[in-house]
Amino acid sequence: MAEGYQIVSMDKPDDAAWEAVGGGISAYNKQQAGPEGGKPVCFVLRAPGGEIAGGLIGDTYWGWLYVNLLWVKEELRGQGYGRQLLAQAEEEARRRGATHAYLDTFSFQAPGFYQKQGYQVFGELPDFPRGHTRYFLTKELE
Repeated sequence: MAEGYQIVSMDKPDDAAWEAVGGGISAYNKQQAGPEGGKPVCFVLRAPGGEIAGGLIGDTYWGWLYVNLLWVKEELRGQGYGRQLLAQAEEEARRRGATHAYLDTFSFQAPGFYQKQGYQVFGELPDFPRGHTRYFLTKELE
């Protein structure tokens, strides 16, 4: 290592760390792959009283939809809300020019749900967490 440099542990990254590390990798990625055109995607399911009962949070970039989070209150599951949230996010992604989608989920979450929506497993991490599997799935949006 160059003289004077040191590695320091942080319990939680501050704004300066996010700006330096995130900005650095973003600039490098842009140099290698071109502008990502990143834009958030968010749909929420509101209950009659206005509280949020579910939703989907993700991003579109480089022609892909990334589904980061999809959640519906337990008592509302199986009624089509998750499917509708995912379909709306996929449609918005298509409008933005995305041709593919990807996400990850755990064996105790919803891999079967995503497969019913046309997603295919392309990777697995067994025993993550212990006794479970983490799945990585993708879907063509065209």
